[in-house]
Amino acid sequence: MPPCAGKGPATEVARTPRAGTGKNEPVLAPLLAVVAAFAAVAVATRRRRVGRRRARAVILSPRQSTVIAKDGAVRSVQLAELTMATADLDRLWSPTGLENLARTYWRFLSRVTLGLIRVVYGHDQRAVVLLARPLTLLRFDAPEYVTEPDHGNVRWRIRDGLLVARSGRGSGFLALDVRRRPADANDMATLRIEVEVANFYPSIGSGLSVPVYEATQSNIHVLVTHAFLRSLAKLQLAESKVGRFAATPANGDPTTQP
Repeated sequence: MPPCAGKGPATEVARTPRAGTGKNEPVLAPLLAVVAAFAAVAVATRRRRVGRRRARAVILSPRQSTVIAKDGAVRSVQLAELTMATADLDRLWSPTGLENLARTYWRFLSRVTLGLIRVVYGHDQRAVVLLARPLTLLRFDAPEYVTEPDHGNVRWRIRDGLLVARSGRGSGFLALDVRRRPADANDMATLRIEVEVANFYPSIGSGLSVPVYEATQSNIHVLVTHAFLRSLAKLQLAESKVGRFAATPANGDPTTQP
């Protein structure tokens, strides 16, 4: 699921959002109704039987893992560790594996919402839509990849969408970060996986209130992300729709996608 050898660019600092309070933005009542429905689905995923697991997944992030700054910027980091046989990790540890991990995240989001949420792929963007456009909840730039011998990262910069406050358009990012640990004496390897949302300005927080955002979208994001991280214990990754690294050998040196 993660990356392999090769150097990528250093992490960049998220852009500062344009000025604006967002107080005049319309209240997205239909969106809140969908958010409430997603809450029930997210809770259901915790009770759903999981297929045969080949790894052990442990959530490490604390319950209160979301921080909201005074200006409304949200940072949420969900962290887990997967412990598996070294041979299993070797099989997945490649640029293609990292790209497939990214695709697995989007596929899980669609499945956990019973198909209500879909990801529409464009040449230079990814759109998370409710059923179909124009109900675009989030729109991202195309992913940026970083691969190193024991570390990999894929990042989508946030453009806009119904879930993004007007003042926060063009700010923030979603990222999957993976880091490989050396094998132990029993030939078991540990993979640390982090899902981070940073510098995100939610429209629910600016249009309604921060407590409403915390009680709905924020909690749902944590539940769904934890369910996604636990699902990785099956070591079954979806095949990327783009296939950028499909022809890259396991020890290749892929470039970073702009």
